[in-house]
Amino acid sequence: MTPHPGRISLGVVVVQTRPWRQLAQDFRVAEELGYDAAYVYDHLTHPTAPGEWLGDGFATLAAAAGVTERMRLGPMVASATLHSPVALARRAGTVQDVSGGRLVLGLGAGSPLCARADRGKSLTPGQMSERFRDTVEGLKAVWAGQTQWTGRATSFTGLETLPLPEGVAPPPLVLAAHGPKALELTARHADGWNTYGGPSAARLPAQEFWQAVRAQVAGLREACDRVGRDPAQLRRSLLLGFGEVRPTRSVAAYREAIDRARELGFDELIVYGPWGEPGGRFGSEVSVHAEVLARSASA
Repeated sequence: MTPHPGRISLGVVVVQTRPWRQLAQDFRVAEELGYDAAYVYDHLTHPTAPGEWLGDGFATLAAAAGVTERMRLGPMVASATLHSPVALARRAGTVQDVSGGRLVLGLGAGSPLCARADRGKSLTPGQMSERFRDTVEGLKAVWAGQTQWTGRATSFTGLETLPLPEGVAPPPLVLAAHGPKALELTARHADGWNTYGGPSAARLPAQEFWQAVRAQVAGLREACDRVGRDPAQLRRSLLLGFGEVRPTRSVAAYREAIDRARELGFDELIVYGPWGEPGGRFGSEVSVHAEVLARSASA
């Protein structure tokens, strides 16, 4: 997960709302444009895709591995609401194997909307936080080869299979975190940190959004201090485009976002790809992506 020396790594979200015959070309285009990584959703339902098909994230990533060669691939982010530690380890290990070690396992608490869609039950923020912690710690236990493990909200026992195929290393774990508990979980267990600004970020004007992200960066540093970890050991990833800050509206806006992200210490900037409806939330021109990536490659 080491970024190119002297430049920020650039990732793109390929929202899997289209049939694979179209998505396959999207992934090829993303790699041809020069993106370092491509990411997908891991949701059963989502307010950005009402009335649309939403393919399974891990199946899409496995298929994407077959039509790309270089890009890292990952969920942005996998949902602790949906996955148990063992099931998540199995899905991630499969994609890590199929992709030749290119998986980046993003993981977050998930959405209460998906919990209701999956099993007709609502989860409180406290329950989601507890499940998130269990999923992270349980996942690490699976990768360590434990056959049983007990958490606070979930557990496993009698696990007789290997955690990964022979010769395949666990993928880097990137946690999406915004509040103090999740940031401390990240400081203790993760290889990287991701933020999109947090649940309230979509409603913030640009200046306030960047202030909120700066405060989160400081919060991560404080969490690392509490657990005795060097913050420089964590790779930092920023997802933009969900709220008012939409870098792909223009080359200038994209370049400004890169500069701001770099100034805040981020190693990676992730944007939404040029496959949304024109004029829509995620709509953008391929030419914007192409020009920014060309300049980034020559920097």
